[in-house]
Amino acid sequence: MTPIVRYLFAAGLLMPLLSPAQSQVLRFEPAGPAEIILDGREFGAAGRYERITARATIALDPANPRNGVIADLALAPRNAQGQVEAVADVTILRPADPARGNGTMLLEVPNRGRKLALPLFNGSPTAASEREAGNGFLFRQGYTLVWVGWQGDFRPAPGQLGITLPVLQGVSGSMREELQVDANRPSTVAALHYPAANPSDARLTVRHRWDGPRETPPDLSFRFTAQDRVEVMRPAGFDAGAIYELTYTARDPQVLGLGFAAIRDVASFLRHETGGTNPLAGQVWRSIGFGVSQSGRFLRDFLYLGFNEDTQGRAVFDGLMPHVAGGRRLFMNTRFARPDKAPRHLQDPAWPADAFPFTYSEVLNPFTGERDSLMRRCRLSSTCPRVMHTDTEYEWWGARASLVVTDLGGRHLDLPGDVRTYMVTGAPHFAEPGAATRTLASCALPVSPVHAGAPMRALLGHLEAWVRGESEPPANRAPSLAAGTLVDPAQALPVALRSIPYSGIHVPAAQSDHSVVPPRELGRFPVYVPRLDLDGMAIAGIRLPAVEAPRASLLAWNPRASGYGEGMLCPLQGSVVPFAASASAREAAGDLRPSLEERYETPAAYVAAVRQAAERLVGERLLLPEDAAAMVTAAENGALSP
Repeated sequence: MTPIVRYLFAAGLLMPLLSPAQSQVLRFEPAGPAEIILDGREFGAAGRYERITARATIALDPANPRNGVIADLALAPRNAQGQVEAVADVTILRPADPARGNGTMLLEVPNRGRKLALPLFNGSPTAASEREAGNGFLFRQGYTLVWVGWQGDFRPAPGQLGITLPVLQGVSGSMREELQVDANRPSTVAALHYPAANPSDARLTVRHRWDGPRETPPDLSFRFTAQDRVEVMRPAGFDAGAIYELTYTARDPQVLGLGFAAIRDVASFLRHETGGTNPLAGQVWRSIGFGVSQSGRFLRDFLYLGFNEDTQGRAVFDGLMPHVAGGRRLFMNTRFARPDKAPRHLQDPAWPADAFPFTYSEVLNPFTGERDSLMRRCRLSSTCPRVMHTDTEYEWWGARASLVVTDLGGRHLDLPGDVRTYMVTGAPHFAEPGAATRTLASCALPVSPVHAGAPMRALLGHLEAWVRGESEPPANRAPSLAAGTLVDPAQALPVALRSIPYSGIHVPAAQSDHSVVPPRELGRFPVYVPRLDLDGMAIAGIRLPAVEAPRASLLAWNPRASGYGEGMLCPLQGSVVPFAASASAREAAGDLRPSLEERYETPAAYVAAVRQAAERLVGERLLLPEDAAAMVTAAENGALSP
């Protein structure tokens, strides 16, 4: 060994090269050999793709300080070596010839076991995402795609990913379930997240809406049909939007916080492990974490809790892309947690899924005196990823997205230089690829079909180039107080429009005391919504051609219908309010919005407006040329959404 090598070794600078990786993955067991998918179709330079299905057993040392944040880990059953084990499902899609890949692992955190990256980026059907290539975008780019099960509180269906977690047998505690039927029937059977230790001590109340009083009318009743299922009988005077709150003593919680470690350790293993059991050894050099909705909230909590640092102190993900998470986190790293729980309108805003901190810059909580940020821990360990926070416009009405760009005193907040935020204007929470305008009984207006895939493809490419160190992504494209495009809900619409039933409905934000059941509200944080134009559509954000050259008002909110909690937000949905065909029809309806004939003198004028809007977004690097061309073609064929 030369003197310089001996010095570097002593200093620890050559340890990753000269010592084997100490992975937390105890076993990585493929179900069989890799199999070619999609009938061997070639995807440009990346060629054919193959699938690997496996199970990964992770083993955690409770004494390791990087595992110390996991709630109840010390109480979990241990193996012979004193470690706590969990077994996660894993799916990998990679180029059959690894040399033809782009070297980037895109790990999607599954949403309730589902793979949503393929429908979003590839436009493939949600129910058959792996069986249909869609536009093949992710494959054509050469990504190695990975999914790892993390959520232990549901039973995966075929094709979904789950995880087997340790259970704290005999442990019991208070539990609160909030049920909303959204159906006009006399009773409903609901599954509870934990079995009841003593069904006789359960209590049920009902409310018309989240801020109404909890009531116990004489005809309110319920019965346990199993230890983890109840049937609730609907009382007179309460509609289908009523909220039923069941409090009971639950038992046998899982150590759900281990799900964070499963993502951390399997991702780190696939990226760093050089041993023969890693199917991606030497094939990926960068990693991006991606998640939709619940899984986007997972990533925000993953970052906050310090899981982007693996047990050897290395960064797990170079980039994170939480999508449609709004200002929320996850109610998971606690006993009797509810990872699925994210309060929707009418429901209680006090669930821990909406806990401080909400944003990536350090801010002060006026009710607790704490200063914190989602990136505090990774700053201390120098393991922060580059973050691209993307939302549809719905999240600004239904998920407090303004808390990402404001402090808790209601002032403009600058985000760190390694964070970008974007809003897809006019889009609902998550529309299926190729969705059409349709009606729902619980929503007052037809629901919006706007799919966010096109801008998301462009943004993912920018994030990948950013973590490569090749180029910076476009500037933030979201509403802000500084620009005057983020306003108090009462001021969002500049004029009253008879055709648009705007009433400032939005989900509020509260600081609550969770030491009591039900939680006690301590105060409210200011929440803002996008400023709207004279058509009722947001001025800011990524305005797709369907918004810039509209044939209807594409709203990111939708009121609940009569009989379903009328006047509140219809969860997760946007809405479509068509324009009148002619000026005379508009005047007869009292509609202040210009008609189609007033906007576009000829069909060619409409196509020209779509082309201009698409080309502008291409120039701003927010739309790929292939997507712009597809939108122009759709407009020529009369098929552009809605």
